Amino acid sequence: MCGATEGGLSLDGVDVAKEAVVQGQVTRGGEPVGNAYVRLLDRTGEFTAEVPTSATGHFRFFTRDGEWTLRALAPKAEVVDQAVVAAIGSVAEVAIAV
Repeated sequence: MCGATEGGLSLDGVDVAKEAVVQGQVTRGGEPVGNAYVRLLDRTGEFTAEVPTSATGHFRFFTRDGEWTLRALAPKAEVVDQAVVAAIGSVAEVAIAV
């Protein structure tokens, strides 16, 4: 388990006022998808970072302000892209269904 709390990841120890946080969960049919990957692409589509999802399907990125694309890659699923806007001082919660 990744230390996730019900309804999302814990922000304990994260100074949200100084961070732009993008986090969320990957699901299939309403169930979490563990061992998927979520990529962070910049506004030109350039690869920036990638993280695996936890057993509960959760992921998190710390980034700079701006427009981003999240790309979810899961076994036996189509690639799903989702736009997100990150801003210092806020948490962008994203649900991605594959």
